[in-house]
Amino acid sequence: MREIIRTPDPVLISAVEALLTSAGIPFVVADRHISALEAGIVAFPIRILVPDDRAESTRRLLIDAGLGDELRPMQ
Repeated sequence: MREIIRTPDPVLISAVEALLTSAGIPFVVADRHISALEAGIVAFPIRILVPDDRAESTRRLLIDAGLGDELRPMQ
């Protein structure tokens, strides 16, 4: 799995979830509960992970949607 997005912003997470779901790209949302418990402290961001073989297509989708600035650097 590759981390695509890391943010404390639940609205951004919801938008990315909707895009990935509509595109049929599987994903995992990690750390949502700890972030909520800590009331959005930046030390506990929410992460979206996608399978390695879908990372490039996910990146293209998010760039096309205007969310390229939110992407984690490629590893």
